[in-house]
Amino acid sequence: MTDTHDLADLCAASGTKFILALFVDLRGKPCAKLVPVEAIDELATDGVGFAGYAVGAMGQEPKDPDLVAIPDPASFLPIPFIKEGLAIVHCDPHVEGKPWPFAPRNILKALIAQAADAGFEPWVGAEVEYFLLKRAADGSLVTADAADDSSQPCYDVRGLTRMYEHLTSVSTAMNQLGWGNYANDHEDGNGQFEQNFAYSDALTTADRVVTLRYLLSTIAAERGMIATFMPKPFAERTGSGLHLHLSLTSAGTPVFPENGDDERGLGLSPTAYGFVGGVLEHACALQAVMAPTVNSYKRTGATATRSGASWAPRKATYGGNDRTHYVRVPDQQRVELRGGDGSANPYLAIAAALGAGLDGVKRSLDPGALGSCPSHVSDLPLTLLHAVDALDADPVITGVLDAATPDDWPQDAQSVSAYFAHLKRDEFFDWHSAVSPWEVDQYLTAF
Repeated sequence: MTDTHDLADLCAASGTKFILALFVDLRGKPCAKLVPVEAIDELATDGVGFAGYAVGAMGQEPKDPDLVAIPDPASFLPIPFIKEGLAIVHCDPHVEGKPWPFAPRNILKALIAQAADAGFEPWVGAEVEYFLLKRAADGSLVTADAADDSSQPCYDVRGLTRMYEHLTSVSTAMNQLGWGNYANDHEDGNGQFEQNFAYSDALTTADRVVTLRYLLSTIAAERGMIATFMPKPFAERTGSGLHLHLSLTSAGTPVFPENGDDERGLGLSPTAYGFVGGVLEHACALQAVMAPTVNSYKRTGATATRSGASWAPRKATYGGNDRTHYVRVPDQQRVELRGGDGSANPYLAIAAALGAGLDGVKRSLDPGALGSCPSHVSDLPLTLLHAVDALDADPVITGVLDAATPDDWPQDAQSVSAYFAHLKRDEFFDWHSAVSPWEVDQYLTAF
């Protein structure tokens, strides 16, 4: 368990009065209890309990013992710009004293341990795209900035200026937290924005994505807006991605740059090409984790948008500084995986990407010629159901989801990967069974 002295000292030094002890479920839903500083010793020593079934997608039933969130002091973040005296600490869920294998943060930590066993340290940067919306009088969703109606709003300085208070509040918050916010821009869709922060180790970046979503939602709500990470809230606009920039070091030394000649011209090492080959090899299964909603496939399936481009990959290809590829290689230091979207659970998405890449490194997979797809992979999955079928057939990515499962897990107990696949199939068929306005328009008087 955590040393009580660490967390207590952090609270005292920062003037913290209350802590949000936070974790996410498999769908990425943020869950927390508000703990007063007077109970800091109990939180640090024993954690804080939750009814796991009530949390959501955590692999529990009503009869199961408590899910206990154990705080990680290294993730402690004072957030007085939200509420004076408030802080967040990310937690690792346990059950009966053992890390719970259905907890996404535990899964990512297991993949980081696997990377360490292979001699690598994974580093990740994340691009968080989102829309700022509000409800119209009739309940419909509209752009929060009514003047943001250009056919090509990307980078428009006027759109940035009109949202200055929101964007600068978020930027200031990120910099107070030490994240190194370096750019804030209007993205390709009306009402769509992105605010960038420096890359870090894989776990820290995943924690930051979860925290940033919370900050964006809260800061937007204070101004009467809705911040949404829904992949495709509007059919005619560009969708929101969660692009991941991935790299590996070994004993602190980058291993992606090539020291000699690279005949493909990207400046990558054989290790980096193996990593890319693994990502492409497992791309279809990866999409079940990186694009995990019905709505996700309206983003990757889009052929064009109002601005003229969808900016979402449709095929499992790779290339240089070219944003049409599934894997973009902007420089020698990193590769950018562009298949993920705003609905992705960052812990699972990063874990799955690492698992795929490390498999490619282990097997020395060749990604093929620039712009090509693996022989058995061409188009990405058309729907969530197709992606889940691909997940079920891919032992590497199902192995990622099961990575935190202990060796003594009961053989008759459901695996995390099977549970996740079942959740997503149910989600698909719940959507499929609903009658949409499109169906009424098409069929009501057609026969």
